[in-house]
This record gives sequence, C-alpha cells and structure tokens, in this order.
Amino acid sequence: MTEDEIRKHAFAMPFTSPAYPVGPYRFVNREFMIITYRTDMDKLRAVVPAPLEVTEPLVKYEFIRMPDSTGFGDYTETGQVIPVSYKGKKGGYTHCMFLNDHPPIAGGRELWGFPKKLANPTLHAEIDTLVGTLDYGPVRVATGTMGYKHREADHAAVLASLATPNYLLKIIPHVDGTARICELVEYYLQDVTLKGAWTGPAALSLFPHALAPIAELPVLEVVSATHLVADLTLGLGEVVHDYLA
Repeated sequence: MTEDEIRKHAFAMPFTSPAYPVGPYRFVNREFMIITYRTDMDKLRAVVPAPLEVTEPLVKYEFIRMPDSTGFGDYTETGQVIPVSYKGKKGGYTHCMFLNDHPPIAGGRELWGFPKKLANPTLHAEIDTLVGTLDYGPVRVATGTMGYKHREADHAAVLASLATPNYLLKIIPHVDGTARICELVEYYLQDVTLKGAWTGPAALSLFPHALAPIAELPVLEVVSATHLVADLTLGLGEVVHDYLA
C-alpha cells in the first residue's frame, strides 16, 4: 500500500474496515421525545463553552429512536441539549449523549464531535404512555414519561425548532495526550419531513451517576414536552470557532 493510496482512501478508522461509511446520513422514522425542563442557571453556565451564551435556564432532555439510519443501523439515543446563542443566533448545544450502537458513537465523535458514550437507552409506548429510560450498565440514570399523543403540536413551530443550528465541542487528542483538535462545530438537520408531532403531560427523573452525570443539571420544573416523528438528513458540520488558533 503506497502513501498515495493511503491519502486517497483514508476516511475513518480502521483503515481497511471503517467503523462507518461515508455520508450523507439519512434517518427514516426518527422518533423523538423531548422534555424541556427548568434548571439551575449557574450550573448551566459552568458547562456551556464560550463563545456560546446561555440565554435561559432550560435543558431539553431528548430520547430518540432511530430504527432506520444510513450506515448506522437501528439504535436508540438519549441526552441533554442546552438552548444557547452564538453571535445572535439561537440554537442548541449538545452537552451529553448516550447510545447503544458503535458506528454512530465512532462516527459522531470523529466527524462532528458529538459527546457520545456507550449505554442502554430505550424509547417505547407502554399502553397509554410514551416511556424513555437510560441505564448505564445496571444502574438506572434517567426515566421520562409522557402522555401518548394527547394533543397535536404546532407543526410550524416544531419545524422551526428543527431548523435551528446545533453546536458541539469537538476534541481530538494528539498522540501525546494534548488536544490536537479543539473546535466549536455548527451543524443543521436537513431535508426534514415531519410526519407527526404531539404534546402532552410529562415527567422526568434524573439520578446521580459518576460517569453519566446528567443529574448535575437538576430538574426543577418540567416546562413542556414534544413527541415527534420525522425523516431527516444529518448535515455535516462547519467549524465556527477554533480554540487552538
């Protein structure tokens, strides 16, 4: 194998059998339960990286079922997204994510900088309730519940929320352990087809865990909840701030 062949074909690791294919990455029937809650403003400011700005004491806790995704397969994900502002644009900063599938863990971290860790989330309908859970090993870390399709949500408002920018802190270490890449990445969801959106009563419980510290942004009050199903493409990112420049 020549150096030119390496440069031509290098995309992801391992070189001879990459953990994920080249994008774009399309998701069909992607199902979300998003519970928005009020939390401690000082604790939010302590975890959101500058130059992003925290605008309100809110967190969006998301449970996401992805039964059909290009290259990544069938998996479930959960995590916290914090509403932020960047240069006057409102968007969301992804604080943490937990999922049960290796290719999107590897691809998400290496391509975009998604803060993904391996765990066991679920999202399913249990009779009249939409139920989301997160287990880290044998330990329950989060439980979310929502009344199943109680009221139709405003589709225009839901589509507008899906069109806002998303931000990630991407860190790739050098071989000596120092940061070789440390960037703020902006990305968008693209080609969104909203198939349904609902709202209803919801509850969220977060439990302390040393390696899944989601409870450090405590639930003070549940503000709203949205259940939606959509087809969408996960757009590749753009570096908007380089911390090492």
